[in-house]
Amino acid sequence: MGPGLGYFLLPAGGALSLTGVITGNGTLISLSWIMWVLGILLILGSRYRRPADPRALAIAAAAGDARAVRGLRTLALTARAEGRPDTAERLLRQAVKAGDVESMWELGRLVEQREGLTAAEPWFRMAAERGHAVAKRLFRPGGALHPDGADPAP
Repeated sequence: MGPGLGYFLLPAGGALSLTGVITGNGTLISLSWIMWVLGILLILGSRYRRPADPRALAIAAAAGDARAVRGLRTLALTARAEGRPDTAERLLRQAVKAGDVESMWELGRLVEQREGLTAAEPWFRMAAERGHAVAKRLFRPGGALHPDGADPAP
């Protein structure tokens, strides 16, 4: 259970409380208090959760754990947003090793920012070949990596 359920329980508890007050039903009011307390505890509890360990995620991702792969990508995007591109690249490369198509795209974007479109082309191509819709658009005739309309190199 995460904070998402807490954000659901708060307004649901409010609606239940209002219904209990309108109908005079004390049981509904009591249940609403339980929902409010649980909602608040879930929201507060999620703030004190330990951050994920990148090494543990990398091991789990290498073993095929899709959730760990998404966790690596999330950590990488956070690192990039915080201005730590080297960390972001390292984490994205680990996710790419596990076969994550979205990480291939994100790694291409990171490399493009640093070194330009030509250097990022292999990552975009890898993502496109595995079905990434936006990456495929780069290789269409007239796309950024296919501007002359000729067949792009395989």
